[in-house]
Amino acid sequence: MHKKIPLKDAVGTVLAHDITEIRPGEFKGAAFKKGHMVCDEDICRLQRLGKNHLYELEIKEGDIHEDQAAVILAEALAGDGIVYDEQPHEGKIKLLAGRDGLLFVDTTALIAFNMVDEVMCATRHTHSLVKKGDQVAATRAIPLVMTRAAIERAAAIARQNGATISVKPLRHLKAGLVITGNEVSTGLIEDRYEVILTQKIHALGSDVIASALAPDNVEIIADVIQDHIKAGCELILTSGGMSVDPDDVTRAGIRKAGSDEIYYGAAALPGAMFLVAYIGNVPVLGMPACGLHHRITVLDLILPRILAGEKIGKMQLAALGHGGLCHDCDTCTYPHCPFGKGV
Repeated sequence: MHKKIPLKDAVGTVLAHDITEIRPGEFKGAAFKKGHMVCDEDICRLQRLGKNHLYELEIKEGDIHEDQAAVILAEALAGDGIVYDEQPHEGKIKLLAGRDGLLFVDTTALIAFNMVDEVMCATRHTHSLVKKGDQVAATRAIPLVMTRAAIERAAAIARQNGATISVKPLRHLKAGLVITGNEVSTGLIEDRYEVILTQKIHALGSDVIASALAPDNVEIIADVIQDHIKAGCELILTSGGMSVDPDDVTRAGIRKAGSDEIYYGAAALPGAMFLVAYIGNVPVLGMPACGLHHRITVLDLILPRILAGEKIGKMQLAALGHGGLCHDCDTCTYPHCPFGKGV
């Protein structure tokens, strides 16, 4: 597969791979690139890099070089919205977001891929918001030379259920808000939810085209939701009325508005009393009162996924449990924290 050559005899040898140099805190990169022909002047530097031998590559039939392998692996892993440079760097290829959007990683396929000996792929967390050009993953074959059959097996796994890694654009939806509660509809207290929800929707590129206050009355809540949908709203967000008090009737109002799917309860804190429902193709998100106190809640985990076109049901809400516990830090650093990073 490769022939070991003492460094003193290596002048004239063409390097089969990049030789990395690391200067702690200063530099990590290729001191010598693959394809470089070793000359007399290189010997001392190679010795300083700890090299006493070099390899002369002999690729046998059925084997494949790490650079060729990396290209095959990247092509298999990359789905819609993913781009990459076909020139590996130190045997590795970076996968980049080809557009703004939400990163989707098939974590089951990724694990199966990484179970193949001598290949690897590391990604950012699935459901991360990314910008065009952001690195979202990297892949490589671990040895310098390996069997082509192993690479093809890993590539087949990556392709098996469609794309392993993709970036979906966020849809620009017209949203309607329904702020529920007798205390706000009567003016007893000033509503603060409309500003909070509007900011979150605008931050993700969508617009609020309708907003209304509604008392704790099933029929009125249902009527307001239906009016919003008739006005062209493609997404409904309700606030309040998600607890167990007798006056908390927002769920009943959503059901009466025509919802044929209701999923109440999310395995995340804050936001356990979160609700996802659908009236036809219109998602309805019910936000409990914790959103007034916490800057980040389960809504911030689910809303981008809704805008990316994902159908959210009981399974998706249950899966939030791993990583769904907010640390409630004095200074919130989300999304640079573990919240929501379990799936």
